[in-house]
Amino acid sequence: MSSLPTQGREQHAWLRRGDALIVVDVQRDFLPGGSLPVAHGDRVVPRINRCVQQFARHGLPIFATRDWHPPEHCSFHGQGGRWPPHCVVDSAGADFADGLHLPAGARIVSKATRPEEDAYSAFAGTDLEECLRSAGVVRLFIGGLATDYCVLQTVKDALAAGFAVTVLRDAIAAVDARPGDGDRAIAKMLQLGAAFADTTEIPESDTPASSPT
Repeated sequence: MSSLPTQGREQHAWLRRGDALIVVDVQRDFLPGGSLPVAHGDRVVPRINRCVQQFARHGLPIFATRDWHPPEHCSFHGQGGRWPPHCVVDSAGADFADGLHLPAGARIVSKATRPEEDAYSAFAGTDLEECLRSAGVVRLFIGGLATDYCVLQTVKDALAAGFAVTVLRDAIAAVDARPGDGDRAIAKMLQLGAAFADTTEIPESDTPASSPT
């Protein structure tokens, strides 16, 4: 896990109407033993499960994104891309992590589905923004894999679209293809205006989420 400066960190992350959870690419190929593993990526799973439980309890929207690549995707080595084949459509590696507990009502967002187009952000080439607007969402809680790629780009696009963003600091992990990439990604998200909170700061109360004040 990358370190986090104290600035930009929320002391509390009370849930309210207008909040939504985005779980970014917690798929088998990105976990240890997968074709493109993120170091300690499996550690995010129980932490995200905790948030999923709280959002579901409060009746708040949950979105789970996934890479859903065709076999000849441009990001793969065989097509001159930078990554080994991963998260190929309908493959075991594209499945969500075995221990990830998504409720039946979670909305699945597939991205990078066209062979000639790469997409790190959950907003790129998807209807995610439209779905969020339709649900009245104004603030996003974002966690998943990987900090320095799909999480970073999703956060950037969310902020650019005008959503408030809280990154789940203990529920992200970096590829760190270059040492320090994860820390640089965190610094960039802070610079752009994202807040940060640990999943332990999500309240465990059964009280329904209140309206924004």
